[in-house]
Amino acid sequence: MTKVRLATLAAFVALAVAPERDASADAPAVRLVVHKAARTLVVVKAGAPPRSVHVSLGPKPTGPKRARGDGRTPEGRYVVTHKNPKSRFHLSLGLSYPNADDARVGLASGRISRAEHDAILAALARNQIPPQDTALGGDIFVHGGGTQGDWTLGCVAIDDATMDDLFASVPAGTPVTIEP
Repeated sequence: MTKVRLATLAAFVALAVAPERDASADAPAVRLVVHKAARTLVVVKAGAPPRSVHVSLGPKPTGPKRARGDGRTPEGRYVVTHKNPKSRFHLSLGLSYPNADDARVGLASGRISRAEHDAILAALARNQIPPQDTALGGDIFVHGGGTQGDWTLGCVAIDDATMDDLFASVPAGTPVTIEP
């Protein structure tokens, strides 16, 4: 009984004197959150107040993207896969669409094959751009070009000045959440 009490006391003391772990150490330096219904992109940077900017989306902004050419902007959790300084729309940040959830839904609906599903998951596991040539579509970006109406093919468009700031401060791997 004494050994159990000593072990319990030792564990308690170890926890009590252990340095407190800073949860912010695991948080990304910057993340982006798109609220489709509100037409906003919120830039969340460590140590800075959130910044909200107006966005334009695809011509069918309600609902998640399910197929190439459906005019919808995807919904879910993505990451910036690459930066394009020679975009048709000023500058752009490529997103990891389709993600694993998109691939699962695509496979279940019969839009993509098991091989395409597996190729998407394999690319994501390697932190690479997932296949962009499936029936789910691809080439989803946050890009410049302005916010006059919902004019993109499913991307998230912002004004060019804001895109300049994002392009300079958002590295590949940055989390991007797109909410309904």
